[in-house]
Amino acid sequence: MLILGFLGVFGLTKAKAQDDLLSILNEEQSKEPVYTMATFKASRLINGQSIETISKNHLNFWISHRFGAVNSGFVANFFGLDEAKIRLGLEYGLTDQWLIGAGRSSLDKTYDVYTKYKLFRQSNKFPVTVTGLAGWAINTMETGFAMQSGSEMRFNTNLERYSYWGQTLIARKVNEKLSLQVMPTFLHYNKVDDPSLANDLWALGVGGRYKLTKRFTLSGEYYHSFTDPANYEATTGKSYPYHDAISIGVDIETGGHVFQLHFTNSRGMIENQFIGQTVGAWEKGDIFYGFNIARTFSFDKGAKHKDK
Repeated sequence: MLILGFLGVFGLTKAKAQDDLLSILNEEQSKEPVYTMATFKASRLINGQSIETISKNHLNFWISHRFGAVNSGFVANFFGLDEAKIRLGLEYGLTDQWLIGAGRSSLDKTYDVYTKYKLFRQSNKFPVTVTGLAGWAINTMETGFAMQSGSEMRFNTNLERYSYWGQTLIARKVNEKLSLQVMPTFLHYNKVDDPSLANDLWALGVGGRYKLTKRFTLSGEYYHSFTDPANYEATTGKSYPYHDAISIGVDIETGGHVFQLHFTNSRGMIENQFIGQTVGAWEKGDIFYGFNIARTFSFDKGAKHKDK
């Protein structure tokens, strides 16, 4: 009986010690940050950027198309499919949190360069991911902007062709299906299409995605520009030429590719165009069908190909 009692006490003591050890280990593990992965599947949401960067030594090749307006008719323009604007772009991951990118758009024959850095990552210790973005573009049209028909604006120097933008991208992966993002934005144009337009522009974007299946995702994006159309119209006697950019679409992930199919009222595919110079209006049928294709290549010899 004495031996049995001793064994019972020993067993209880050992079990309690194991429970205490597990409790200590769980407490220590809870102090370590657990980072959220794949808030979005690509570094772009639709027109605009997402908070995502790409892995170190990986290269993204982007092909973006915007066809003509749906309301251009069947006979004259086959609902816009007879014409298209294109942007070709490259992004390279300097680190897992920092990328650089460049592209060329046929719209206004514009070249753009940008960089994006992930400042904070969503985890069990921090509620959101925060990424900073800065970009520059040059319009190389010989006679100025092509956005507005009848424009008589001309560039006098190369410096007048430049525009700049900065964004803070803030996103939260709410659950496995839903991710949301806000995008405070500042734009500056060295020269605008009309002297009555402001050179500086503040805007706020909101967007998100909802995952339908493992490979299919619904996405949406809206940018509101803080302008004063009434003052412009009172000063010039003309209607304000630009509208807020609204886009909806679906993402399809297939291996190393991401296909983004969407409808938008903007033909521009870089920030200075779609945030500040969207001329289409959804209510008038100025809707452009488009798509983005992203292909990821790995230059990391020590790792296998990794898809975002």
